[in-house]
Amino acid sequence: MPDKVSILVADDDNYLRSSLKSHLIDEGFDVMEASNGADAISLLRSKTFPLLILDLKMPEVNGMGVLKFVKTFSPSTKVIVLTSYADLAHGTAAAKEGADDFISKPYEVEDLIATVERLLLA
Repeated sequence: MPDKVSILVADDDNYLRSSLKSHLIDEGFDVMEASNGADAISLLRSKTFPLLILDLKMPEVNGMGVLKFVKTFSPSTKVIVLTSYADLAHGTAAAKEGADDFISKPYEVEDLIATVERLLLA
């Protein structure tokens, strides 16, 4: 995996976001964080991210709003939806809006890293 590929992690759970950032940095990625959908959109406007890891339930702008924005503004950005609301309805809606993968919380770090690498190499 090339060094310093930029990933944006957008999740309102501070512990999860920090933990995921740490794991991704350990794998050689450059990681930025957003604690809500509005901050995620602001960062997506200012920088190109090859990958976005996105929670569905966030304050200000929910994950579906961010997903719609990123697929319009930066359609090449890959999106992994990471949520505790992992049911068929949410998964189908996220896929319809362009999500590249859908992972439920809690998740295994190794599986998430494998998904990240698979999407970035696709």
